[in-house]
Amino acid sequence: MADNGGGRPSVYPTLQYADAKAAIRQLTEAFGFTELAVYEDADGSVAHAELAQGNGAVMLGSKGKGGRFDEAMKSGGTTGVYVVVADVDAHHRRAVEHGAEILMPPTDQDYGSRDYMARDLEGNVWSFGTYAPEVRG
Repeated sequence: MADNGGGRPSVYPTLQYADAKAAIRQLTEAFGFTELAVYEDADGSVAHAELAQGNGAVMLGSKGKGGRFDEAMKSGGTTGVYVVVADVDAHHRRAVEHGAEILMPPTDQDYGSRDYMARDLEGNVWSFGTYAPEVRG
């Protein structure tokens, strides 16, 4: 297996939001992410942000900033991201307390996971659960 840089994830889902600051608030408050870095442009929009959950992370920024990534994402649909959490029910309660739109309540799956689904403010679907497949190189 390739060295991933001292425990750093080697895959980062990357999302764009019309209101990246609101997205950061929801992801930290409702879904328990930790803000690692937020870089703003002169106009106050989010040029780049990094948020962590467990040993994984996502990157995000404001839509409409120009550049190749912004152009490539322009016609993209919503994104679905799966995040492993230790206590699905507690995580779900936190999301509900912060007004997250729940698409599926905590549910035991046939493959042994317990998970739930929520939609963020801009339509991305987040699944939180106990399923954590082992990745072998």
